[in-house]
Amino acid sequence: MGEFYRHDLTATGVEFITPAADLGEPTARSMVLVTPDAHRTMNTFLGAAQLLPPAALDEAQIEGAAVLYLEGYLWDPETPRYAMVKAIDIARRAGRKVAFTLSDTFCIDRHRDGFNQLLDNGRIDILFANEAEIMMLSGAEDFDAAVAMVQDKVETLVVTRSERGAIAVRSGTRAAVAAEPVARVVDTTGAGDLFAAGFLYGYTNGKSLEQSLHIGAIAAAEVISHYGARPEADLKALTAARLG
Repeated sequence: MGEFYRHDLTATGVEFITPAADLGEPTARSMVLVTPDAHRTMNTFLGAAQLLPPAALDEAQIEGAAVLYLEGYLWDPETPRYAMVKAIDIARRAGRKVAFTLSDTFCIDRHRDGFNQLLDNGRIDILFANEAEIMMLSGAEDFDAAVAMVQDKVETLVVTRSERGAIAVRSGTRAAVAAEPVARVVDTTGAGDLFAAGFLYGYTNGKSLEQSLHIGAIAAAEVISHYGARPEADLKALTAARLG
């Protein structure tokens, strides 16, 4: 399964150079169950992913990337947490930006103090969250209050709000976009990941906050219009058609 994973990534143009490792655990996987109203739940087996060691990091790759993007999911097991901390150190020494997604409310419930410590210590530049996650992280019961409590801890805060669109705050400037129209929502798997990918594409290409949010919304709208977490349409073409 690891070779299958590597093949699919490289076939789409993603550089994947992490060497295969025999850690005594099989490749991680996740069973995603989708209901008729497009909601999903995930039964995830972390497998070898929970044993990702710091030694597996390619320092030159991190140093050469504009943004290091980290998942809160891998903060849960101890070994990859050490790898993530080392990756942050490498990126920050190289003057690169560090992006972090809270991933899920259960991650915050288990690691709120650790996540807040990362933010309070200025280790994260770009934070991605959805509405429920930002409220759980802050402890606030009101969305705007939650955003106000977190926005000054990072360079850029991005919060998705499902059908209510998304907001981003940078240096006190707030931008908001509506959700992109979708004829039918089929499967919400991957919506947050595609939104982050679209936003970071805009961010790393010098787009404004609002433009970056729009690109994220376009990417998310495409992936929720069909089953599966990978785009089936050309996102670059979609973005050009929508934004010019």
